[in-house]
Amino acid sequence: MNFMKTVVASAVLGFSVNAIAAEPIKIGVAGPFTGGSAPMGVSMRDGVKLAVQEINAKGGVLGRQLQMVERDDEAKNERGVQIAQELINKEKVVATVGYINTGVALASQRFYQDAKIPVMNNVATGSIVTKQFADKPENYVFRNAANDTIQSGMIIEEAVTRRGFKKVAILADSTNYGQLGREDLEKALEKKGLKAVATEKYNLKDVDMTPQLLKAKQAGAQAVLTYGIGPELAQIANGMEKLGWKVPMIGSWTLSMANFIDNAGKNGNGTRMPQTFIQEPTTPRRKAFIDGYLKAYKPAGNRIPSPVSAAQGYDSIYLLAAAIKQAGGTDGPKIRAALENLNEKIEGVVTTYDKPFSKDNHEAINAGLVAFGEVKDGRVVAAK
Repeated sequence: MNFMKTVVASAVLGFSVNAIAAEPIKIGVAGPFTGGSAPMGVSMRDGVKLAVQEINAKGGVLGRQLQMVERDDEAKNERGVQIAQELINKEKVVATVGYINTGVALASQRFYQDAKIPVMNNVATGSIVTKQFADKPENYVFRNAANDTIQSGMIIEEAVTRRGFKKVAILADSTNYGQLGREDLEKALEKKGLKAVATEKYNLKDVDMTPQLLKAKQAGAQAVLTYGIGPELAQIANGMEKLGWKVPMIGSWTLSMANFIDNAGKNGNGTRMPQTFIQEPTTPRRKAFIDGYLKAYKPAGNRIPSPVSAAQGYDSIYLLAAAIKQAGGTDGPKIRAALENLNEKIEGVVTTYDKPFSKDNHEAINAGLVAFGEVKDGRVVAAK
């Protein structure tokens, strides 16, 4: 009788251990899948989905499948806060990727920091994002996007040094992203001994930029530098056309968004912006990614709505999967430690990541990985 009990108990125990081993590894995916930021959010999510499908098809991580838990934060700080708490406390995610909007990231990621769960910012670029908890013994905030210190420096270098403009105007939206980006541009200008001849602010959903553009024009601006997102950036380009004012528009990476390119039409041609990824098959890895994305999601005109977001979303999962594998499980502190000292080289779409993070540096992207793109007839191409 005791023997039978032992057999049954062993069978039950074996079953329960196998059941635990087979449980999926839950990863949160948070971003704006609706509204003006949606091209970035949807592209990021679809890049993430592509990576998850590839990894799962090869057996997953540690013999377990990855499971995405998606949430639309609507680019709203308060919604991001709710989602962070839900993903941590209810869904029990082992990490979260995403955050498109700097304000949402800054409001939400403190919950991951407190819970000792890594969060990988794969799109939000505000320079402060990874430094929010840099003074803590352990920092759980990572990023694989080009931060605004890098981008603003490149924008000023392009406008002032390369193209010789001494009088520039800055137009930035009123969000955390826009205003922190404006500050970074001003700091980069200051290093050149310059100050913007006009610095103008606008709100999301503004449809008339005439007052701001007139001030910039009257101040003699030779170029307009921007920090905002697609719909309002298109209003700037279209407003310049209405005023008959032809000066270059150079801004942050978001000028590559589909809703800028489509809404600006021909007025967007020649616009330049820093990019970590342009939808051109320049390497076998990039070609495979582009082909896979187009086949899976069939975007209009075979154009990824936000190529940068898609590529960085995709890469973020491979970085995280490598860390979970190296950690040998889903313990948050162990995943963080693995990210800070990744042994495996990760061949991503943006780059091949070789020790991308350290304890003191949670930025995977450096200035050498960023190049200028230019809008040309409805697409972003490599700037010449």
